[in-house]
Amino acid sequence: MRIGFLIFPGLTQLDFTGPYEVLARLPDAEIHLLWKNAGPVRTEHGLALIPTTILEACPPLDLLCVPGGPGVNELLTDTEVLTFLRRAAAGARYVTSVCTGALVLGAAGLLRGRRATTHWMSRHFLADFGATPVEERVVVDGNVVTGGGVTAGIDFALRIVAEVAGPETAEAIQLAVEYDPHPPFDAGTPRTAPPGIVARAERQAAERQHYRAEQVARAAALLR
Repeated sequence: MRIGFLIFPGLTQLDFTGPYEVLARLPDAEIHLLWKNAGPVRTEHGLALIPTTILEACPPLDLLCVPGGPGVNELLTDTEVLTFLRRAAAGARYVTSVCTGALVLGAAGLLRGRRATTHWMSRHFLADFGATPVEERVVVDGNVVTGGGVTAGIDFALRIVAEVAGPETAEAIQLAVEYDPHPPFDAGTPRTAPPGIVARAERQAAERQHYRAEQVARAAALLR
């Protein structure tokens, strides 16, 4: 199972490391960390990741995954990245994303006519790329699998493992990583979080979301 994760400056590390931890435990998994060059890539909060394969040298993939994070704003109009994604997706068994990585798939034209999900703050942007936004943690539409915000990447990866290697393998991996979440607060979605907390999150993200809206509009225009 040849798996490629796009990594990029400003990604949210758990969008990547959550599914990585699960998928790397697949029997015979071969993982490629993909970027334009081989230098260290800094995540949203400064963690350095080392690409293993540059985009132009990427072999055919069984699974392509794009994580999200603030850095997706720049990728939405990055011709080199979008061209790579179209090429890699053409031969992939699964085309996937976690969180706002779905917007990058959309900008590459890979979500037209598909049901998809992403982080709750950006879910409405999916419609700009011809997708149908769905408020679910994991959405499967044909060979396109999208996960919601950040921690949903673990759920998404377990779904993939179950399909590729069977439910028992997925359950064994879930047990190995002791994925048994019992959060101390019921504030994981805008449906259950206190209104004041939702408003606070939206205020904190306002500048980023404004720029994201501009980038989505530019990217969607390029697809027309």
